[in-house]
Amino acid sequence: MAWACGLGLLLPLLLSVVSASTPGAVVRLNNEVLSYVSEIGKAHLQRALQVTVPHFLDQSGDVLQPTRIQILNVHVTRLHLKFIAGFGIRLLAAANFTFKVFRIPEPLELTLPEVLLADARVALGSIETPVVSTSACFSLVGRASVTDGSNSTSPALLVLVEKHIKAVLSNKLCLSISNLVQGLNVHLGTLIGLNPVGPESQIRYSMIDMPTITSDYISLDVNAVLFLLGKPIVLPKDTSPFVLPPHVGTQDAMATVGLSQHLFDSAFLLLQKAGSLNLDITGQLNSDDNLLNTSVLGQLIPEVARQFPEPMPLVLKVRLGATPVATLHTNNATLQLQPFVEVLVAASNSAFDSLFSLDVVVNLSLQLSVSKAKLQGTTSVLGDVQLTVASSNVGSIDTDQVYALMGTVFEKPLLDHLNALLGMGIALPSVVNLLYVNPEVFVYEGYVVISSGLFYPTSTETAPLEKLRVEQLAAQGTLLPQISRETEAKPH
Repeated sequence: MAWACGLGLLLPLLLSVVSASTPGAVVRLNNEVLSYVSEIGKAHLQRALQVTVPHFLDQSGDVLQPTRIQILNVHVTRLHLKFIAGFGIRLLAAANFTFKVFRIPEPLELTLPEVLLADARVALGSIETPVVSTSACFSLVGRASVTDGSNSTSPALLVLVEKHIKAVLSNKLCLSISNLVQGLNVHLGTLIGLNPVGPESQIRYSMIDMPTITSDYISLDVNAVLFLLGKPIVLPKDTSPFVLPPHVGTQDAMATVGLSQHLFDSAFLLLQKAGSLNLDITGQLNSDDNLLNTSVLGQLIPEVARQFPEPMPLVLKVRLGATPVATLHTNNATLQLQPFVEVLVAASNSAFDSLFSLDVVVNLSLQLSVSKAKLQGTTSVLGDVQLTVASSNVGSIDTDQVYALMGTVFEKPLLDHLNALLGMGIALPSVVNLLYVNPEVFVYEGYVVISSGLFYPTSTETAPLEKLRVEQLAAQGTLLPQISRETEAKPH
Protein backbone atom coordinates (compact mmCIF):
# COMPACT_ATOMS: atom_id res chain seq x y z
CA MET A 1 0.00 0.00 0.00
CA ALA A 2 2.87 2.37 0.78
CA TRP A 3 4.35 1.96 -2.69
CA ALA A 4 0.88 2.50 -4.10
CA CYS A 5 0.64 5.80 -2.21
CA GLY A 6 3.88 6.85 -3.86
CA LEU A 7 2.65 5.84 -7.27
CA GLY A 8 -0.48 7.85 -6.51
CA LEU A 9 1.59 10.97 -7.12
CA LEU A 10 1.54 10.15 -10.78
CA LEU A 11 -2.19 10.16 -11.21
CA PRO A 12 -4.54 12.44 -9.26
CA LEU A 13 -2.24 15.32 -8.54
CA LEU A 14 -3.45 18.88 -9.01
CA LEU A 15 -6.52 18.16 -11.05
CA SER A 16 -9.02 20.78 -12.17
CA VAL A 17 -11.53 21.48 -14.94
CA VAL A 18 -11.90 21.16 -18.69
CA SER A 19 -15.63 21.27 -19.20
CA ALA A 20 -18.38 23.17 -20.95
CA SER A 21 -19.75 24.68 -17.76
CA THR A 22 -17.14 24.27 -15.02
CA PRO A 23 -13.64 25.66 -14.34
CA GLY A 24 -10.80 24.32 -16.48
CA ALA A 25 -7.26 23.15 -15.86
CA VAL A 26 -4.70 20.80 -17.31
CA VAL A 27 -2.14 18.91 -15.24
CA ARG A 28 1.09 17.48 -16.59
CA LEU A 29 3.16 15.18 -14.42
CA ASN A 30 6.60 14.98 -15.94
CA ASN A 31 9.37 12.40 -15.87
CA GLU A 32 10.93 14.17 -12.89
CA VAL A 33 8.11 12.91 -10.70
CA LEU A 34 8.94 9.33 -11.66
CA SER A 35 12.44 9.69 -10.25
CA TYR A 36 11.02 11.04 -6.99
CA VAL A 37 8.50 8.22 -6.67
CA SER A 38 11.17 5.65 -7.49
CA GLU A 39 13.37 6.98 -4.72
CA ILE A 40 10.77 7.18 -1.98
CA GLY A 41 9.13 3.93 -3.08
CA LYS A 42 12.09 1.61 -2.48
CA ALA A 43 11.62 1.18 1.26
CA HIS A 44 7.88 0.62 0.91
CA LEU A 45 8.25 -1.86 -1.90
CA GLN A 46 10.70 -3.78 0.27
CA ARG A 47 8.07 -4.13 2.97
CA ALA A 48 5.42 -5.16 0.46
CA LEU A 49 7.68 -7.94 -0.85
CA GLN A 50 8.04 -9.49 2.60
CA VAL A 51 5.72 -12.35 1.68
CA THR A 52 5.14 -15.53 3.69
CA VAL A 53 6.88 -18.64 2.41
CA PRO A 54 5.14 -21.96 3.18
CA HIS A 55 7.04 -24.82 4.76
CA PHE A 56 9.35 -26.88 2.58
CA LEU A 57 8.82 -30.64 2.77
CA ASP A 58 12.30 -32.11 3.20
CA GLN A 59 12.38 -35.65 1.77
CA SER A 60 16.10 -36.16 2.14
CA GLY A 61 15.74 -38.28 5.29
CA ASP A 62 13.79 -41.32 6.26
CA VAL A 63 10.91 -39.19 7.51
CA LEU A 64 9.12 -36.43 5.60
CA GLN A 65 10.22 -33.32 7.45
CA PRO A 66 8.39 -29.94 7.08
CA THR A 67 10.98 -27.17 7.24
CA ARG A 68 10.11 -23.56 7.99
CA ILE A 69 11.46 -20.88 5.65
CA GLN A 70 11.42 -17.20 6.54
CA ILE A 71 12.36 -14.07 4.60
CA LEU A 72 14.87 -12.24 6.78
CA ASN A 73 15.38 -9.24 4.55
CA VAL A 74 14.40 -7.73 1.22
CA HIS A 75 16.69 -5.10 -0.26
CA VAL A 76 15.40 -3.29 -3.33
CA THR A 77 18.52 -2.24 -5.19
CA ARG A 78 16.69 -0.61 -8.07
CA LEU A 79 13.23 0.78 -8.72
CA HIS A 80 12.60 2.39 -12.08
CA LEU A 81 9.34 3.81 -13.41
CA LYS A 82 8.64 5.04 -16.92
CA PHE A 83 5.62 6.23 -18.88
CA ILE A 84 4.29 3.97 -21.61
CA ALA A 85 2.80 6.19 -24.31
CA GLY A 86 -0.94 5.71 -24.69
CA PHE A 87 -1.07 3.14 -21.90
CA GLY A 88 0.22 3.82 -18.41
CA ILE A 89 3.30 3.14 -16.31
CA ARG A 90 5.95 0.41 -16.35
CA LEU A 91 7.72 -0.73 -13.20
CA LEU A 92 11.12 -2.40 -13.17
CA ALA A 93 12.52 -3.45 -9.80
CA ALA A 94 15.54 -5.46 -8.73
CA ALA A 95 15.81 -6.87 -5.22
CA ASN A 96 17.92 -9.26 -3.16
CA PHE A 97 16.07 -11.64 -0.83
CA THR A 98 17.69 -13.21 2.23
CA PHE A 99 16.03 -16.40 3.50
CA LYS A 100 16.53 -18.49 6.61
CA VAL A 101 15.84 -22.19 6.28
CA PHE A 102 15.24 -23.69 9.73
CA ARG A 103 16.60 -27.13 8.93
CA ILE A 104 18.08 -29.57 11.41
CA PRO A 105 20.73 -29.76 12.81
CA GLU A 106 21.53 -26.13 11.96
CA PRO A 107 19.70 -23.40 10.04
CA LEU A 108 20.76 -22.24 6.61
CA GLU A 109 20.79 -18.72 5.12
CA LEU A 110 20.31 -18.17 1.41
CA THR A 111 20.19 -15.13 -0.88
CA LEU A 112 18.28 -14.94 -4.14
CA PRO A 113 18.26 -12.04 -6.61
CA GLU A 114 14.88 -11.08 -8.04
CA VAL A 115 13.74 -8.92 -10.96
CA LEU A 116 10.14 -7.67 -11.21
CA LEU A 117 8.57 -6.20 -14.33
CA ALA A 118 4.98 -4.92 -14.24
CA ASP A 119 2.81 -2.78 -16.52
CA ALA A 120 -0.01 -0.72 -15.02
CA ARG A 121 -2.75 0.73 -17.19
CA VAL A 122 -4.23 4.12 -16.20
CA ALA A 123 -7.86 4.67 -17.18
CA LEU A 124 -11.00 6.58 -16.23
CA GLY A 125 -13.00 4.88 -13.47
CA SER A 126 -16.76 4.69 -13.09
CA ILE A 127 -16.70 7.15 -10.17
CA GLU A 128 -14.69 9.70 -12.17
CA THR A 129 -11.34 8.97 -10.58
CA PRO A 130 -8.22 7.45 -12.15
CA VAL A 131 -8.19 3.66 -12.05
CA VAL A 132 -4.98 1.65 -12.27
CA SER A 133 -4.90 -2.01 -13.23
CA THR A 134 -2.00 -4.42 -13.61
CA SER A 135 -2.06 -5.79 -17.13
CA ALA A 136 1.15 -7.83 -16.99
CA CYS A 137 3.64 -8.89 -14.34
CA PHE A 138 6.75 -11.04 -14.53
CA SER A 139 8.95 -12.27 -11.71
CA LEU A 140 12.44 -13.55 -12.57
CA VAL A 141 14.35 -15.25 -9.77
CA GLY A 142 18.09 -15.80 -9.98
CA ARG A 143 20.26 -18.58 -8.57
CA ALA A 144 20.42 -19.04 -4.79
CA SER A 145 23.67 -18.79 -2.87
CA VAL A 146 24.56 -19.77 0.69
CA THR A 147 25.48 -16.72 2.81
CA ASP A 148 26.73 -18.33 6.06
CA GLY A 149 29.69 -20.13 4.46
CA SER A 150 28.30 -23.55 5.31
CA ASN A 151 29.39 -26.40 3.03
CA SER A 152 27.38 -29.06 4.80
CA THR A 153 24.25 -28.53 2.73
CA SER A 154 23.57 -31.22 0.20
CA PRO A 155 23.63 -29.75 -3.34
CA ALA A 156 20.52 -31.78 -4.14
CA LEU A 157 18.70 -30.36 -1.09
CA LEU A 158 19.78 -26.84 -2.02
CA VAL A 159 18.31 -27.30 -5.50
CA LEU A 160 14.98 -28.46 -4.04
CA VAL A 161 14.84 -25.58 -1.56
CA GLU A 162 15.66 -23.11 -4.33
CA LYS A 163 12.96 -24.58 -6.56
CA HIS A 164 10.42 -24.32 -3.74
CA ILE A 165 11.29 -20.67 -3.05
CA LYS A 166 11.21 -19.72 -6.73
CA ALA A 167 7.78 -21.27 -7.17
CA VAL A 168 6.46 -19.32 -4.20
CA LEU A 169 7.98 -15.99 -5.27
CA SER A 170 6.87 -16.24 -8.89
CA ASN A 171 3.24 -16.32 -7.70
CA LYS A 172 3.26 -14.20 -4.57
CA LEU A 173 5.37 -11.26 -5.70
CA CYS A 174 3.13 -10.42 -8.65
CA LEU A 175 0.14 -10.87 -6.35
CA SER A 176 1.72 -8.33 -3.99
CA ILE A 177 2.06 -5.87 -6.86
CA SER A 178 -1.56 -6.45 -7.82
CA ASN A 179 -2.67 -5.86 -4.23
CA LEU A 180 -0.70 -2.62 -4.13
CA VAL A 181 -2.47 -1.43 -7.26
CA GLN A 182 -5.86 -2.29 -5.76
CA GLY A 183 -4.95 -0.37 -2.64
CA LEU A 184 -3.89 2.53 -4.83
CA ASN A 185 -7.37 2.72 -6.38
CA VAL A 186 -8.89 3.05 -2.92
CA HIS A 187 -6.40 5.82 -2.21
CA LEU A 188 -7.27 7.61 -5.46
CA GLY A 189 -10.89 7.67 -4.33
CA THR A 190 -10.00 10.43 -1.87
CA LEU A 191 -9.66 12.72 -4.86
CA ILE A 192 -13.44 13.13 -5.17
CA GLY A 193 -14.04 14.29 -1.60
CA LEU A 194 -15.32 17.77 -0.81
CA ASN A 195 -12.69 20.30 0.27
CA PRO A 196 -13.87 23.40 2.17
CA VAL A 197 -13.50 26.79 0.53
CA GLY A 198 -15.41 28.68 3.22
CA PRO A 199 -17.87 27.94 6.05
CA GLU A 200 -20.67 27.00 3.64
CA SER A 201 -18.78 26.29 0.41
CA GLN A 202 -16.73 23.42 -0.98
CA ILE A 203 -14.86 22.34 -4.08
CA ARG A 204 -15.02 18.86 -5.56
CA TYR A 205 -12.69 17.41 -8.17
CA SER A 206 -13.36 14.55 -10.56
CA MET A 207 -11.72 13.21 -13.70
CA ILE A 208 -13.68 13.63 -16.94
CA ASP A 209 -11.65 11.95 -19.66
CA MET A 210 -9.00 9.35 -20.34
CA PRO A 211 -5.52 10.63 -19.49
CA THR A 212 -3.11 11.59 -22.23
CA ILE A 213 0.11 9.65 -21.76
CA THR A 214 3.34 10.16 -23.67
CA SER A 215 6.85 8.94 -22.99
CA ASP A 216 7.53 12.24 -21.18
CA TYR A 217 4.40 12.96 -19.13
CA ILE A 218 0.86 12.07 -18.15
CA SER A 219 -1.76 14.78 -18.64
CA LEU A 220 -5.10 14.78 -16.84
CA ASP A 221 -8.33 16.73 -17.39
CA VAL A 222 -10.93 16.84 -14.63
CA ASN A 223 -13.94 18.79 -13.41
CA ALA A 224 -13.76 21.16 -10.49
CA VAL A 225 -17.22 21.91 -9.18
CA LEU A 226 -17.69 24.63 -6.57
CA PHE A 227 -20.65 24.27 -4.20
CA LEU A 228 -22.50 26.81 -2.07
CA LEU A 229 -24.92 25.35 0.47
CA GLY A 230 -24.81 22.11 -1.47
CA LYS A 231 -25.70 23.71 -4.82
CA PRO A 232 -23.15 23.88 -7.64
CA ILE A 233 -21.89 27.21 -8.95
CA VAL A 234 -22.46 27.23 -12.70
CA LEU A 235 -21.17 29.88 -15.08
CA PRO A 236 -22.46 30.42 -18.64
CA LYS A 237 -21.13 27.91 -21.13
CA ASP A 238 -17.45 28.31 -21.88
CA THR A 239 -17.17 28.03 -25.65
CA SER A 240 -13.37 27.90 -25.71
CA PRO A 241 -12.04 24.90 -23.73
CA PHE A 242 -8.80 25.54 -21.94
CA VAL A 243 -5.72 24.06 -23.59
CA LEU A 244 -2.37 24.29 -21.82
CA PRO A 245 0.32 25.31 -24.32
CA PRO A 246 3.58 23.34 -24.39
CA HIS A 247 6.74 24.61 -22.73
CA VAL A 248 5.21 26.83 -20.06
CA GLY A 249 6.37 27.20 -16.50
CA THR A 250 9.58 25.57 -15.32
CA GLN A 251 10.64 22.80 -17.65
CA ASP A 252 12.27 20.56 -15.02
CA ALA A 253 9.37 20.71 -12.54
CA MET A 254 7.71 17.50 -11.41
CA ALA A 255 4.25 18.93 -12.04
CA THR A 256 2.96 21.63 -14.37
CA VAL A 257 -0.57 22.79 -13.59
CA GLY A 258 -2.54 25.20 -15.77
CA LEU A 259 -5.50 26.98 -14.16
CA SER A 260 -7.87 28.70 -16.55
CA GLN A 261 -9.64 32.04 -16.34
CA HIS A 262 -12.85 30.07 -15.91
CA LEU A 263 -11.64 28.63 -12.61
CA PHE A 264 -10.93 32.09 -11.21
CA ASP A 265 -14.29 33.41 -12.41
CA SER A 266 -16.08 30.55 -10.67
CA ALA A 267 -14.15 31.00 -7.43
CA PHE A 268 -14.91 34.73 -7.19
CA LEU A 269 -18.54 34.16 -8.13
CA LEU A 270 -18.72 31.69 -5.26
CA LEU A 271 -17.24 34.20 -2.81
CA GLN A 272 -19.66 36.88 -4.00
CA LYS A 273 -22.72 34.64 -3.77
CA ALA A 274 -21.69 33.42 -0.32
CA GLY A 275 -21.44 36.99 0.92
CA SER A 276 -17.88 36.35 2.03
CA LEU A 277 -16.68 39.63 0.52
CA ASN A 278 -19.19 41.75 2.43
CA LEU A 279 -18.14 43.50 5.61
CA ASP A 280 -19.20 46.17 8.11
CA ILE A 281 -16.66 48.81 9.12
CA THR A 282 -17.60 50.26 12.49
CA GLY A 283 -16.25 53.33 14.24
CA GLN A 284 -15.82 53.60 18.02
CA LEU A 285 -16.15 56.96 19.74
CA ASN A 286 -13.68 56.09 22.50
CA SER A 287 -10.88 55.42 20.04
CA ASP A 288 -8.29 58.19 19.75
CA ASP A 289 -7.72 57.64 16.03
CA ASN A 290 -11.31 56.94 15.05
CA LEU A 291 -12.44 58.94 12.02
CA LEU A 292 -15.78 57.19 11.57
CA ASN A 293 -18.00 59.59 13.46
CA THR A 294 -20.43 62.35 12.62
CA SER A 295 -18.11 65.03 14.02
CA VAL A 296 -15.38 64.29 11.45
CA LEU A 297 -17.87 63.78 8.64
CA GLY A 298 -19.72 66.97 9.60
CA GLN A 299 -16.58 69.00 8.82
CA LEU A 300 -16.97 67.88 5.20
CA ILE A 301 -20.77 67.78 4.90
CA PRO A 302 -22.54 70.65 6.74
CA GLU A 303 -25.89 68.85 6.84
CA VAL A 304 -24.33 66.03 8.88
CA ALA A 305 -23.10 68.55 11.46
CA ARG A 306 -26.54 70.19 11.61
CA GLN A 307 -28.41 66.87 12.10
CA PHE A 308 -25.91 65.46 14.60
CA PRO A 309 -24.46 68.17 16.83
CA GLU A 310 -23.17 65.50 19.21
CA PRO A 311 -20.60 62.95 17.90
CA MET A 312 -22.14 59.67 16.85
CA PRO A 313 -20.35 56.55 15.55
CA LEU A 314 -20.71 55.67 11.88
CA VAL A 315 -20.91 52.31 10.16
CA LEU A 316 -19.82 51.58 6.59
CA LYS A 317 -21.88 48.70 5.27
CA VAL A 318 -19.92 47.27 2.33
CA ARG A 319 -21.79 44.94 0.02
CA LEU A 320 -20.68 43.40 -3.28
CA GLY A 321 -23.64 43.05 -5.60
CA ALA A 322 -21.43 42.61 -8.67
CA THR A 323 -19.10 39.67 -9.09
CA PRO A 324 -15.39 40.56 -8.77
CA VAL A 325 -13.59 40.49 -12.11
CA ALA A 326 -10.20 38.78 -12.22
CA THR A 327 -8.08 39.56 -15.28
CA LEU A 328 -5.03 37.52 -16.20
CA HIS A 329 -2.43 39.18 -18.41
CA THR A 330 1.13 38.10 -19.07
CA ASN A 331 3.18 38.67 -15.92
CA ASN A 332 0.37 40.20 -13.87
CA ALA A 333 -3.07 39.54 -12.48
CA THR A 334 -5.62 42.14 -11.43
CA LEU A 335 -8.90 42.10 -9.59
CA GLN A 336 -11.68 44.67 -9.80
CA LEU A 337 -14.27 45.10 -7.05
CA GLN A 338 -17.40 47.23 -7.34
CA PRO A 339 -18.78 47.44 -3.80
CA PHE A 340 -21.83 49.40 -2.76
CA VAL A 341 -21.01 51.33 0.43
CA GLU A 342 -23.74 52.71 2.65
CA VAL A 343 -22.81 55.20 5.39
CA LEU A 344 -25.04 54.69 8.45
CA VAL A 345 -25.42 56.36 11.81
CA ALA A 346 -27.00 54.89 14.93
CA ALA A 347 -30.46 56.32 15.61
CA SER A 348 -31.95 56.87 19.05
CA ASN A 349 -34.01 53.67 18.81
CA SER A 350 -30.88 51.55 18.24
CA ALA A 351 -31.68 51.32 14.54
CA PHE A 352 -29.47 52.81 11.85
CA ASP A 353 -30.28 55.69 9.56
CA SER A 354 -28.68 56.00 6.14
CA LEU A 355 -26.78 59.22 5.52
CA PHE A 356 -25.65 58.48 1.99
CA SER A 357 -24.41 55.66 -0.22
CA LEU A 358 -21.57 55.33 -2.72
CA ASP A 359 -20.84 53.23 -5.76
CA VAL A 360 -17.16 52.34 -5.51
CA VAL A 361 -14.72 50.86 -8.01
CA VAL A 362 -11.47 49.42 -6.62
CA ASN A 363 -8.73 48.05 -8.86
CA LEU A 364 -6.32 45.66 -7.16
CA SER A 365 -3.11 43.90 -7.99
CA LEU A 366 -3.49 40.17 -7.33
CA GLN A 367 -0.45 38.16 -6.29
CA LEU A 368 -0.80 34.36 -6.26
CA SER A 369 1.14 31.77 -4.31
CA VAL A 370 0.88 28.12 -3.32
CA SER A 371 1.20 26.85 0.24
CA LYS A 372 1.12 23.11 0.89
CA ALA A 373 -1.84 22.17 -1.31
CA LYS A 374 -3.70 25.47 -1.52
CA LEU A 375 -3.72 28.37 -3.95
CA GLN A 376 -3.60 31.64 -2.03
CA GLY A 377 -3.75 35.31 -2.94
CA THR A 378 -2.89 38.77 -1.64
CA THR A 379 -3.98 42.13 -3.01
CA SER A 380 -2.90 45.76 -3.03
CA VAL A 381 -4.70 48.81 -4.40
CA LEU A 382 -3.83 49.98 -7.91
CA GLY A 383 -4.38 53.64 -8.65
CA ASP A 384 -7.17 55.69 -7.12
CA VAL A 385 -10.42 54.36 -5.69
CA GLN A 386 -13.33 55.69 -7.73
CA LEU A 387 -16.33 57.08 -5.79
CA THR A 388 -19.77 58.02 -7.11
CA VAL A 389 -22.66 59.16 -4.94
CA ALA A 390 -25.58 56.75 -5.36
CA SER A 391 -27.99 58.40 -2.93
CA SER A 392 -27.93 61.04 -0.18
CA ASN A 393 -30.08 62.06 2.78
CA VAL A 394 -27.70 64.83 3.76
CA GLY A 395 -27.90 67.04 0.69
CA SER A 396 -25.20 67.61 -1.88
CA ILE A 397 -21.92 65.74 -1.38
CA ASP A 398 -18.60 66.73 -2.88
CA THR A 399 -16.84 63.40 -3.51
CA ASP A 400 -13.47 65.16 -3.67
CA GLN A 401 -13.96 66.26 -0.06
CA VAL A 402 -14.97 62.84 1.27
CA TYR A 403 -12.43 60.98 -0.86
CA ALA A 404 -9.52 61.30 1.58
CA LEU A 405 -11.69 60.28 4.52
CA MET A 406 -13.16 57.29 2.68
CA GLY A 407 -9.74 56.19 1.51
CA THR A 408 -8.48 56.23 5.10
CA VAL A 409 -11.39 54.43 6.74
CA PHE A 410 -12.34 52.16 3.82
CA GLU A 411 -9.26 50.92 1.95
CA LYS A 412 -7.31 49.31 4.80
CA PRO A 413 -10.25 47.37 6.33
CA LEU A 414 -11.26 46.20 2.86
CA LEU A 415 -7.74 44.98 2.05
CA ASP A 416 -7.35 43.34 5.45
CA HIS A 417 -10.64 41.51 5.01
CA LEU A 418 -9.96 40.49 1.41
CA ASN A 419 -6.39 39.35 2.08
CA ALA A 420 -7.46 37.34 5.10
CA LEU A 421 -10.09 35.66 2.93
CA LEU A 422 -7.76 34.95 0.01
CA GLY A 423 -5.03 33.89 2.43
CA MET A 424 -7.20 30.99 3.56
CA GLY A 425 -6.74 29.65 0.05
CA ILE A 426 -8.64 27.26 -2.14
CA ALA A 427 -7.69 23.60 -2.07
CA LEU A 428 -5.85 22.39 -5.14
CA PRO A 429 -6.65 18.84 -6.23
CA SER A 430 -4.60 16.29 -4.35
CA VAL A 431 -4.71 13.09 -2.38
CA VAL A 432 -4.22 12.91 1.37
CA ASN A 433 -0.91 14.36 2.65
CA LEU A 434 0.27 15.60 -0.75
CA LEU A 435 2.20 18.88 -0.58
CA TYR A 436 3.74 21.18 -3.16
CA VAL A 437 7.43 21.94 -2.74
CA ASN A 438 9.14 25.05 -4.16
CA PRO A 439 6.07 26.11 -6.16
CA GLU A 440 6.43 28.87 -8.73
CA VAL A 441 3.43 30.74 -10.10
CA PHE A 442 3.46 32.15 -13.63
CA VAL A 443 0.72 34.41 -14.99
CA TYR A 444 -0.03 34.19 -18.71
CA GLU A 445 -2.72 35.67 -20.92
CA GLY A 446 -5.94 34.09 -19.68
CA TYR A 447 -4.47 31.42 -17.42
CA VAL A 448 -2.07 30.69 -14.56
CA VAL A 449 0.61 28.00 -14.43
CA ILE A 450 1.98 26.39 -11.28
CA SER A 451 5.34 24.63 -11.59
CA SER A 452 6.12 22.59 -8.51
CA GLY A 453 8.00 19.80 -6.89
CA LEU A 454 6.12 17.27 -4.79
CA PHE A 455 6.39 16.03 -1.23
CA TYR A 456 4.53 12.96 -0.06
CA PRO A 457 5.27 11.32 3.33
CA THR A 458 4.21 7.78 2.54
CA SER A 459 4.30 6.29 6.01
CA THR A 460 4.61 7.23 9.67
CA GLU A 461 8.03 5.60 9.69
CA THR A 462 9.48 7.97 7.10
CA ALA A 463 7.41 11.03 8.00
CA PRO A 464 9.83 12.29 10.72
CA LEU A 465 12.75 12.14 8.28
CA GLU A 466 10.75 13.81 5.52
CA LYS A 467 9.51 16.43 8.00
CA LEU A 468 13.10 17.16 8.97
CA ARG A 469 13.97 17.49 5.28
CA VAL A 470 11.16 19.97 4.75
CA GLU A 471 12.18 21.96 7.85
CA GLN A 472 15.76 22.10 6.60
CA LEU A 473 14.62 23.35 3.21
CA ALA A 474 12.37 25.89 4.87
CA ALA A 475 15.28 27.14 6.98
CA GLN A 476 17.23 27.65 3.77
CA GLY A 477 14.36 29.61 2.30
CA THR A 478 13.78 27.11 -0.51
CA LEU A 479 10.26 26.12 0.52
CA LEU A 480 8.81 29.60 0.38
CA PRO A 481 6.17 29.97 -2.33
CA GLN A 482 7.51 31.90 -5.28
CA ILE A 483 5.68 34.30 -7.58
CA SER A 484 7.72 34.36 -10.73
CA ARG A 485 7.89 37.05 -13.34
CA GLU A 486 4.94 38.95 -11.89
CA THR A 487 5.11 42.72 -11.95
CA GLU A 488 2.91 45.49 -10.65
CA ALA A 489 0.15 45.87 -13.19
CA LYS A 490 -1.86 48.89 -14.22
CA PRO A 491 -5.66 48.49 -14.19
CA HIS A 492 -7.05 47.35 -17.52
